[in-house]
Amino acid sequence: MKLVLGRDDLAAAALSAVREEGTEPERVGIKPVHKASRGFVNHSDADLCELAIVTVLQALDHGKPVLLLPVTALGRHQHQTLVTMSKLSVADVEGRSVGVRAWSQTTGVWVRGFLTEQYGVDLRKADWTTYEGHHVEGAEDPSWVKRAPEGSKLPADFLDGRVDFGIMGNELPSDDRIRTAIDHAHEVAEQWSLDQGFIPVNHVVGVSETVAAGHPAAVLAAYDALKSVLTAKEEAGRPFPLHPVGFEALRGAFTKAAAYALEQDVISRAVDYDELVERTCTALGVSPDRLGG
Repeated sequence: MKLVLGRDDLAAAALSAVREEGTEPERVGIKPVHKASRGFVNHSDADLCELAIVTVLQALDHGKPVLLLPVTALGRHQHQTLVTMSKLSVADVEGRSVGVRAWSQTTGVWVRGFLTEQYGVDLRKADWTTYEGHHVEGAEDPSWVKRAPEGSKLPADFLDGRVDFGIMGNELPSDDRIRTAIDHAHEVAEQWSLDQGFIPVNHVVGVSETVAAGHPAAVLAAYDALKSVLTAKEEAGRPFPLHPVGFEALRGAFTKAAAYALEQDVISRAVDYDELVERTCTALGVSPDRLGG
């Protein structure tokens, strides 16, 4: 069984658990981990893979044999990822240029959702530029979004002033001129989470339908091991877990992300979270409560 997990502690736990179930595991080292998504979703290059939440939604939308294992590998607040180098603010997004690595990038989906829901932004009135395609074959950018010229990179375009705003998480360059477009972004993000009841989720874990049906005990053992690591490291005092585990714990984040994705033409149809739950449980031959449902 081939596993792709970005965190060493999660990978070690999953490898050990799968091996104890009699299945020989192999960790496939791909960095950054999101670069493994395309091969996993479209060509089954791995069996269990850390995956962006929006990639899971697009995979379902396009009929890919990908299931959700309800484990959060990466969660974080997102309001601070909308940045600018000018005196512009979030109120100026309409009529300005905004760059995002990919239209389906989960950070971008969260931020555009905040723009429409909290700030009343009409996304079609901004000049959107993307730099990469989608992880899921068959997915396309909306007609009102343009692709940057081949070889262009968002951080460079942003620093050189070719886009007014950028949505950047880990790829944010280090430059003293950069500031968040949303004033007091971290405080706003914390209040958003208090209102919603969860912290935004970026990465979960996907498992191939074939492996789930053929090696359910190994997959369930991996789930238990990942859950053990994440719950043990959860920080005390947080109103909500940063790494929620289990179907019910992830319901809020998935439901909100699916609504944002549909609004933004990232997916072509509404996704009912229970459809994801049912597909996973059917393949593994378990009831939802076995996976925190």
